[in-house]
Amino acid sequence: MRVVLLALRLMCLAWLWPVTQLNSSNFPNKRRHKELYVGENTKQKHGGRVDLKLKKMDSTKSMLIKSEQLLRIEEHDFAMRPGFGGSAIPVGIDVQVESIDSISEVNMDFTMTLYLRHYWQDDRLAFPSSSNKSRTFDARLVKKIWVPDVFFVHSKRSFIHDTTMENIMLRVYPDGNILYSVRITVTALCSMDFSSFPLDTQNCSLELESYAYNENDLMLYWKNGNDSLRTDEIVLSQFFIEDFQPSFGLAFYSSTGWYNRLYINFILRRHIFFFMLQTYFPTMLMVMLSWVSFWIDRRAVPARVSLGITTVLTMSTIITGVSASMPQVSYVKAVDIYLWASFLFVFLSVIEYAAVNYFTTVEEMKKLKAAKIPSYNAAQAMAFDGCFHDNEMDLTSFPEVSSSPNTEGNPQSRNSTVSPPTEGTRLRQKHPLKQNLSFIMSNSYMIDSYSRVIFPLAYLLFNIIYWSLYA
Repeated sequence: MRVVLLALRLMCLAWLWPVTQLNSSNFPNKRRHKELYVGENTKQKHGGRVDLKLKKMDSTKSMLIKSEQLLRIEEHDFAMRPGFGGSAIPVGIDVQVESIDSISEVNMDFTMTLYLRHYWQDDRLAFPSSSNKSRTFDARLVKKIWVPDVFFVHSKRSFIHDTTMENIMLRVYPDGNILYSVRITVTALCSMDFSSFPLDTQNCSLELESYAYNENDLMLYWKNGNDSLRTDEIVLSQFFIEDFQPSFGLAFYSSTGWYNRLYINFILRRHIFFFMLQTYFPTMLMVMLSWVSFWIDRRAVPARVSLGITTVLTMSTIITGVSASMPQVSYVKAVDIYLWASFLFVFLSVIEYAAVNYFTTVEEMKKLKAAKIPSYNAAQAMAFDGCFHDNEMDLTSFPEVSSSPNTEGNPQSRNSTVSPPTEGTRLRQKHPLKQNLSFIMSNSYMIDSYSRVIFPLAYLLFNIIYWSLYA
């Protein structure tokens, strides 16, 4: 009996010996694991085996590893979208516009800073929670999971703010719902129409779309309808922001199919006061300054010519300055119509004086010939100071020319109230334009008198038509 009990004791010891050895060998590892952590950047996979490098304890990174273990990131392939092979995954979009930094007419683009938020559900990231509280992470975890590949259509430049850390936020809820928010500045194209510039209104839009997933894999939509687009108080130097409106549509690519596309539409109305001060008021003053020459004596050639050339050159400078700040478009802008019409008025005032000076010269030459004063050299006097001198000429004796040679000998012809039509009368009826031209040439001072009224009235009529069409 004793032998049997001894044998049983020996068998029990032989069975418990390997178990005690195994526990003693694992205990130091457990104790050491409390002091060490696995660095996320030191994981190397070789043929399905994971080599783990142990480092000293870091509380922030150990929390990250605990979160990775909680979300079971290593157990899933996040290169594939959630629900791969099934229906399209819905991704809600919410945008808050922080600012519109600049709008360039020359480059036809705008720069906007905004908060872009994505909402979707990924059951692979669901985790048990007794308090049903979400967990918030930064950009380090975003690189390890699947996120929507939303990009900006027609964007020229864009970047994610990274001061002091990358402005990325990831919030995961226990049921797998995810909020992914990022702060972005984007410069995008805006096709502007300058036919009414600077009295124009521009319609611009920022377009969002998935790059790789078409409508069969990913469905973009506004999270809260029209309330999905929110804006801070935005004040621009040259524009009023009349409206912000979200919309959606579809975009087709021949090689890949249909894609969901979201639009952020906004309407910009330009401030006119800046251009009134810089362009319109100076142009009006130059046109009115050119009218001063109509009140200057027609014989003061230097004064009137210098005034006309000055106003023409000033108008050329204004037109050049406006053109330099605008894109080289192939159509006529509203400001071009105003500037070139004003330039035409200034140019016509110079031409008006050229006509007055020419007719005055012709009139003076006729008087010289009629007075028969060969000693007076009008060409030399004109070349000397640019004007004729009526006070130096004796033009008092002008012989009267009788209408017919028999006027003195025929008293009935003097007393007759009705005279038969003469050859000169018939010529005046046949050539009224020539007679009018002769009348104007003989009375050139009347051109200035008429110009003082016609030019201001014509320019006033032009302004009424212009501002009624474009304002």
